[in-house]
Amino acid sequence: MLTLFDYLPSQNAWKVRQLLQHLQRPHRTLEVSIFEGEGQHPEYLRISPTGTVPAIQLEDGRTLAESNAILMYLAESTPYLPEDAFGRAKVWQWLSFEQERVESVIGALRHWTLTGKLARRAPALVEAKRAAAQRTLAILERELAERSFLAGERYTIADIAVFAYGSRAGEAGFPLDDYPQLRAWIARVQAQAGHLAESHPYSIDPLSSRDLP
Repeated sequence: MLTLFDYLPSQNAWKVRQLLQHLQRPHRTLEVSIFEGEGQHPEYLRISPTGTVPAIQLEDGRTLAESNAILMYLAESTPYLPEDAFGRAKVWQWLSFEQERVESVIGALRHWTLTGKLARRAPALVEAKRAAAQRTLAILERELAERSFLAGERYTIADIAVFAYGSRAGEAGFPLDDYPQLRAWIARVQAQAGHLAESHPYSIDPLSSRDLP
């Protein structure tokens, strides 16, 4: 059985949970206490070289880390990843966008805000990320005015990836009142069969106010 190495408050880990839910794929879950330093244990670093979650271990013992790489692997030969080369490349385009312009910006600001770390960050860094986040939201608003989903008219892992942190922009200090196309897309994603609405606050982990080791 596939093993998912998880940390419940992580929206990166949510991406994989969401796809597994869509696929109804049996798996077991092992939680990694990342703020306690479990991610830096040698045995876990052999699974996830950066010590981050999520990661998976296949039935044959092979391992794979990084949320979007896991999505690509699990979505192979499913409705959540196009079969044609161009369609797959469009999905990759949005997975790259998500890592560079959503997770690292909106995701970081959300994490710092919800765990009380924002005041410990350099003001210039915070302002740079806030400006970048506003550019990200403007791009998403413009693009989603053109089509129903990010990579076309079909829901794919691109939507799962961007939804993870994009839909939580309000928790990073960016209300979505002025982004009607983005809000409509969020509603379309939430309306998908098997949408995983459950989320887990950082408050369930008393160590989450620490910086990662």
